[in-house]
Amino acid sequence: QVQLVESGGGLVQAGGSLRVSCAASGRTFSSYVMAWFRQAPGKEREFVAAIRRGDGSTRYADSVKGRFTISRDNAKNTVYLQMNSLKPEDTAVYYCAADNSLGLNTIATMYDYWGQGTQVTVSS
Repeated sequence: QVQLVESGGGLVQAGGSLRVSCAASGRTFSSYVMAWFRQAPGKEREFVAAIRRGDGSTRYADSVKGRFTISRDNAKNTVYLQMNSLKPEDTAVYYCAADNSLGLNTIATMYDYWGQGTQVTVSS
């Protein structure tokens, strides 16, 4: 089992920056692919970014490419999402997810473990 706890969400103006964190505990954190998803009211949960432990490979949704950066610190069992140039359409609950396969999956059902989410609100 892996437990995930997100933090760092909040309210920011458009064009601003925010970093959300996800602290993992339980089974070996470093074995997992870690990802961020988000869900806005009335919309489906969507993929944002993922990172693989072995080679540090990353994958991003087109909507955030060039603005968001995912990273992980295996020593701290933590994954981060640095969000720059935020837009009102980035407003959502951001969820951390873990998957013990090797693929940088973009489909939510492929992930085994989830955090409770952290709210990010971008005002215009």
